[in-house]
Amino acid sequence: MNAAISRAQRRATLPRSARLLNHFRYEQPDPDRFYGALADDSVELIEALHQDVYNAGLEGLTVLDVGGGPGYFAEVFRSRGADYVSVEPDATEMHAAGLPQRASVRGSGMALPIFSGSVDICYSSNVAEHVRDPWAMAQEMLRITKPGGLVLLSYTLWYGPFGGHEMGLTHYFGGARAARWYTRKHRHPPKNLYGTSLFKVTAADGLRWAKSVPADQATLLAAFPRYLPGRMWWVMRVPLLRELLGSNLVLMLRKN
Repeated sequence: MNAAISRAQRRATLPRSARLLNHFRYEQPDPDRFYGALADDSVELIEALHQDVYNAGLEGLTVLDVGGGPGYFAEVFRSRGADYVSVEPDATEMHAAGLPQRASVRGSGMALPIFSGSVDICYSSNVAEHVRDPWAMAQEMLRITKPGGLVLLSYTLWYGPFGGHEMGLTHYFGGARAARWYTRKHRHPPKNLYGTSLFKVTAADGLRWAKSVPADQATLLAAFPRYLPGRMWWVMRVPLLRELLGSNLVLMLRKN
């Protein structure tokens, strides 16, 4: 077990993984159920990681969520005493659930409209695979984080079973082909259209970027598969296996 994130790893149980996998089925037919469960898991994960690093909860911290969408995450972070702010580029997405957007800013993750060094935790969940240049976004996340703050970038791996999103496993035959097959079957293009709003992002890409960050800028504290049980986190150390089984990679960096 990685001693630096022992609390977070202990909470990653098999029942928790099973619950999350079950909720994935409801992303489009029942988004309230899916995103509500993901929000609960996200705040618990981030709180555990912050406790691991600083032995403190989220009370009084400013958390910025890059790609916050309709606002499902806001209340769960506020319930922990955090000051939550989100940035979302798509106005339609911001209002999709009809939730109040009391602390949301419209803007691009690749050019965050936030002052440098102004947030304690910068978090992004399942957004990097929808961005044409995810590492520009990652650099922006580092920029706006205070020295000593945490950057948590969590994204879906292309070669994992959920890499194709609603296109299912057909993405293994190529993203463009999968999109054509989906359009033919459903008579409309997928929401996550390969090459436009969905891109191939791998674990190797993220690890390469994290290790390229200068030591005086940030330190990579952990890299682990978000949805797998803690006893399987070792898969991120095995190049091919991490792409196929990892599903979702979390990169945790501390701003120096």
